[in-house]
This record gives sequence, C-alpha cells and structure tokens, in this order.
Amino acid sequence: MPAPTANALLGHPPEARLLLLNCDDLGLDESVNHAVIDAVRTGIAASCSLMTPCAAAPHALRLLRRHPEVPFGVHLTVVCESPDLRWGPLSARERVPSLLDDDGEFFAPTPGGRAELLARARLDHVEREFRAQIDAVTTAGLTPTHLDFHCLADGGREDVLDLTLALGAEYGPAVRVWLPPALGRLRERGLPVVDHGFLDSFTVPPDDKPAHYARLLAALPPGLTEWALHPSLAGPNPSAPQDGWRVRRTDYEFLVSPEARRLVAEHGITVLGYRPLQDAWQRARERLTPDFPPPPGVPR
Repeated sequence: MPAPTANALLGHPPEARLLLLNCDDLGLDESVNHAVIDAVRTGIAASCSLMTPCAAAPHALRLLRRHPEVPFGVHLTVVCESPDLRWGPLSARERVPSLLDDDGEFFAPTPGGRAELLARARLDHVEREFRAQIDAVTTAGLTPTHLDFHCLADGGREDVLDLTLALGAEYGPAVRVWLPPALGRLRERGLPVVDHGFLDSFTVPPDDKPAHYARLLAALPPGLTEWALHPSLAGPNPSAPQDGWRVRRTDYEFLVSPEARRLVAEHGITVLGYRPLQDAWQRARERLTPDFPPPPGVPR
C-alpha cells in the first residue's frame, strides 16, 4: 500500500497545489525582522524561522510576542552568516568547542568552512547547542511550529538530522526535511514532507525576480512544494558586502506585492505555513509512539 501523500495528510484533495512559504533568517538584524513579520502579516508568506544566536533575536522575540498570529520555527544554526557577519553559540563556548573555528565563532558558510564543521562537530555538542537555541524560544513563552537549519541542508549529516527529529519529537515541532533518503523514510511513517523539492531564494537571480517567481507559480505541480525566502528592508551594507541584500530586498518586495497575491489566486495555489504540518507531525508521532525517533544511538 503506497504511503499517504502530503495532500491527504494535510487534509487537501490530490489535485491541490500546496506551497509551504516560509521566511528564513528572522533575528539576523532589525531590517530583516520587520520585513519578515510584514511579509507574513500582510504578504503571501505564511511562516518564518528564527535564528536565536543572532544579535537581533531579542528584537525578533518581542515582535513575535506582539504578533502571536505569526507561526515561527527555530532556524537551528551552527554556521554564521558570512565572513563579514559572525556570531557564536548560545551555549558556553567551552562546552561546544567542536562547533567553533579558531576565533571561537561558528564557521562561515563557505564550502571549506562547512566541510570542516561537519568533519569535527561532536553530536553531543550539536545537541547541547540545538537545545539551547530551542530553549531560548520556549523560555520566552513562545511555541515554535518547526525546526529547520541555517546553511546546512537537512543538518548536513545523517546523525544531526536524526538528532533533530528526536528533538522535534521531544519539543513538539515539525522538522524541515527535503533530501533523500530521509524523505522516503519519513513518508513511510506517514509524515507530510515535500513532494517536489525545495527552493532557496538565494539560488534565484535577483534581476527580474517577479517574473521568475511568476513562472514558478504558474508551473507549480499538485502536491507539496516548499520555498524558503529571505526578506529584508535593507539596502547595501558597506560593512557586510556579502550579505546578499539584493536577494533579500527583492524577496520582500515580491512577497508584499499585489502581483504575488494575484498570482497565487489566479493559479489556485494554497499557501501554507508550518502550523498544519506541525499538527500532522504530532498526529503521526502519537500513532507511531514508541517507534518514533529518537532512533538507536541518538541521545534523549
């Protein structure tokens, strides 16, 4: 018997075109925070993800408390934004040394930096830091809908993904997963995961972005697709030339545009945040317990 489709698990007919539209990088700076909240409240975005180690995370938490209607997850990060914008762990540095570079900060998201991090990161250190980042939200009195990863697709390693699935089962959020073989494994457990891949807006050229997004929306197939966009109000920043401001600014302008709303309606697309996925993941966990994660060898 084939595994249920995401549409069925989320309560939609097979022909429904579902777009999970999430804004990543809340907490990066205040211009990102304002843009993300606005894109969810007045634009077509439906949820967002918060990086708790960033300097503007307290500002983001205040906005989330002010707007409880905005669904949000924890954007788990053991990678800093760029060589120009650095940050470190919420845990005491001496308790997570395998996650840090020679400067005592998270590695920059260069291919070499990610490779070195993944080669040396101890799973118990990853767990300690991930828990600290989730607890920063829960102790603020807020409840995340999902867990996802900053600059590491599916956590970058199978054991890191399994750990995150275990933390999701413990704390309650869904988990963003978009790569095989994990997709097949989770589908077999009756969990809604993407059917058609994942769009990171940093892979979309900022020139003529509205037309590019319009083409993608017109061609969106039935089933569940996820887009991770990165809105910001900011312009160029001379002190952080690699901050991708054009990607972020054009994402924001599209998300809040009347054209975006018109395209979604014209093509009969249902835009989702992570809250319905969280509900479906919770139902699956209740059905699968005690066989749901943590898998063997993953610390509780």
